[in-house]
Amino acid sequence: MCGRFTLIASPEQLRQVFNGVQIPDAVAPRYNIAPSQPVAVIPNDGRNVLDFFSWGLIPSWAKDPSIGNRMINARAETLTEKPSFRTAFRRRRCLIPASGFFEWRQEAGRKVKTPMYIHLKSGKPFAFAGLWESWNAPDGSNILSCAIITTAPNDLMQTIHNRMPVILPEAAYDFWLTPGEQPIERLQALLQPYPADEMTAYPVSTLINSPANDAAACIQPV
Repeated sequence: MCGRFTLIASPEQLRQVFNGVQIPDAVAPRYNIAPSQPVAVIPNDGRNVLDFFSWGLIPSWAKDPSIGNRMINARAETLTEKPSFRTAFRRRRCLIPASGFFEWRQEAGRKVKTPMYIHLKSGKPFAFAGLWESWNAPDGSNILSCAIITTAPNDLMQTIHNRMPVILPEAAYDFWLTPGEQPIERLQALLQPYPADEMTAYPVSTLINSPANDAAACIQPV
């Protein structure tokens, strides 16, 4: 799964990677983004604007928004089968910008897992493949929410965890953001492990274990 990530790129750096997308100047650096918190999202609604959605997808048919707490990730292998995700996969896709993400590695002979920070060797921001939904509450309010798609690990991630988030290549951004339904086969072909030789990882402190900690110390090597 993917349960924590960072977005520490400046608005200008984001504009360079997400060319043509309106990026607000108020995007502040985040070092420990956790489920249920607002996350930066570029939805395929045709506007090409970065917005903030709640992390944890709430299906339109949900009776209670708390279901989103269990919907932070969507497995690539079952997107067309799960009622919670299959319609969003066909119609409501998004890019979720990130600078890196965290996973916990089980060390031999130790009960406590080691938090690892994973990012691109280039240091550039990138995008997770995501899904989004719009949920209308009984009081008339609306909640926009999202989930990160996960897949099998690449060679680097295999040493850390048995899943990894889908990181889309920049060349796929425009197609992923095309509004409306798209050929399922073309979409599924993008849901592959990112090349391991373009990524790196290192251990960080257990500060990351608490969502209350959101500072540069969370990504300092230990």
